[in-house]
Amino acid sequence: MPQIHYLPDDRAIEIDDDDIILEASLRAGIPHTHACGGSARCSTCRVLIVEGLEFCSPRNSAEEELAKKLRLEPEIRLACQTQVAGGKVILRRLAIDSEDLESFNDEMAGNLISAPVGQEKKIAILFADIRGFTAFAESLLPYDVIYVLNRYFQKMGYVINRNGGMINNYMGDGFMALFGLENSDKAAEQAVRAGVEMLEELDKLNPYFETLYRHRLRIGIGIHCGLVVVGNLGESKNQTLTAIGDAVNFASRIEAANKQVGTSLLISQETYEEVKELALVDRCVSVQIPGKSGEYPLYEVVGMPPLPIQIEEISEVEKSSILQNLVKNLLALYAAVYNWMRKIWIQIRKL
Repeated sequence: MPQIHYLPDDRAIEIDDDDIILEASLRAGIPHTHACGGSARCSTCRVLIVEGLEFCSPRNSAEEELAKKLRLEPEIRLACQTQVAGGKVILRRLAIDSEDLESFNDEMAGNLISAPVGQEKKIAILFADIRGFTAFAESLLPYDVIYVLNRYFQKMGYVINRNGGMINNYMGDGFMALFGLENSDKAAEQAVRAGVEMLEELDKLNPYFETLYRHRLRIGIGIHCGLVVVGNLGESKNQTLTAIGDAVNFASRIEAANKQVGTSLLISQETYEEVKELALVDRCVSVQIPGKSGEYPLYEVVGMPPLPIQIEEISEVEKSSILQNLVKNLLALYAAVYNWMRKIWIQIRKL
């Protein structure tokens, strides 16, 4: 029967033929770090095969890709992808310390691979920033600065939430919002619609700020869709869900590009491909993005068609009342006209 001998634990376990090393470790209660949950998206489960490499399965495509990227020697293997059959393997775990053990004990709910710390997802990322807020804030009392920001964030938060997103992080007078965390099918549409509605809400809010402070707020919004790693980040008792990756950085750069081209809402080519049948685009501009080579096409969005109205959602009246039936019929007529106008909008966009 195949056997694995672990170092530095100096512990041996018997396994079945073709058992995966990581699964065997966890089943035996041996702490084994695996940040991505055993999907070959990280290298934290890597082991050094001291003896018995001939009893290990060849690298599969996922492991081979990561090994080339990290330039791993043949005897360095991913425990989550390596099977053992027909002999004894002596290995040393390469990622283990007190913090790894604490994390392992927190995650260990059963005897098999636990849920991943991070997951790779395609989502939409929206960045927003108030233009010239620092200079404006210098003319205000500290209380007023907090008051203005909270009033602004509250309105923007409503828009983000009703379009299926969540504000993930506040950065001074700016924030990052994520769309498609649960279902990414309409993440781009949700994010772009939120961006358009944010500008509309700001137009409604600005007369209030003008009355109080003789100042109108202007914002820049950037949106990009792409693959990110989503997971909880921070100290174990104070973690927040966040997204990390090049797509996040790119969305931030797009938001900053509004200053360069004098726009309020810009989206990436990837986002445009998802919403081009719906979004009203004023122009396409080519912009150099800091940290990237070449120029990138960005699209200025100035409108989105209204969402269709569901008659059932508008009215839940009883048929017994003549007045209620009249109200229901009027609402049904309104919904029919509204949806007809929406279809015309979409047809016009296709011209």
